[in-house]
Amino acid sequence: MGESKTSMFEAGSAVLRGVIAAPLERVRRRSAAADPDPVDTVNTIIESQIIPRLLMAHNTSDTAARARRSRAISADEASRFAMLPLRLEAASLLEEVDAFMAKGASVETICLDLLAPAARKLGEMWDRDECDFLDVTMGLWRLQEVMREVAARSPMDLGEAQLPYSALFSPMPGDHHNFGTLMIEEVFARGGWRSEALVKPERRELLDRLARQPFDLLGLTLARDCPSAALGNLIRAVRNVSANPHIIVLVGGRMINENPDIASEVGADGTGADALAALELANGLVKTAAARALTLR
Repeated sequence: MGESKTSMFEAGSAVLRGVIAAPLERVRRRSAAADPDPVDTVNTIIESQIIPRLLMAHNTSDTAARARRSRAISADEASRFAMLPLRLEAASLLEEVDAFMAKGASVETICLDLLAPAARKLGEMWDRDECDFLDVTMGLWRLQEVMREVAARSPMDLGEAQLPYSALFSPMPGDHHNFGTLMIEEVFARGGWRSEALVKPERRELLDRLARQPFDLLGLTLARDCPSAALGNLIRAVRNVSANPHIIVLVGGRMINENPDIASEVGADGTGADALAALELANGLVKTAAARALTLR
């Protein structure tokens, strides 16, 4: 089994390493020339190019399963795992993940409580100069390979609801940290939603997308602090232009988690402490909205 896993990952290694190497070399040349470009940094490349390519490489079904809670992963376990992508290849990393799943952890728990914290840890280590950008991107590549393999092979239990609710997820325009956005999009897709994610959107692009397609829900993620007034202004614009006049808007991220009252202050319909909580909230909100629409006919 170990040999088959190794060969499976090695088959794609050359291509994926090429995807990583080209943008990194561009940053390396800029660094050597003392010519930093804020638009072309290692973190931006990881967020806007490498993570989206790898995370979106696997397909999810429109009849995906409802996310389910399962055996929790402790903070100590997540902390220990976070260091492994720096020294273990993807096949060995998958064996570590398999051990958690054998003990009852679901795919959603693996993604949210194990892989996502590990990716954040790599970014933090880069910020503290504890590892170089090659270490960071190779670590992220390994995490994404594991995520893709686990999601692709995981059996899905069909949910009761067959309505194809649709959702669009986006980071706050100007915020180039997309990992959280892509992670929550993955959870909603597995929860039975037709979900899409925007990567590094401009405000006009986001509003135009909402004006052209009547999404049931918009999820905005904030990886960094932003003025509440700017967030509230964007949500008002969303409701004004949306092709669905009853669109549900959820917000999330560190700023919101630290002060959940911001969600109502800026005109959002709610927030969730994590992606699973957001999915449960969204399922309840769309059902309530659908019932209300029926009574108004």
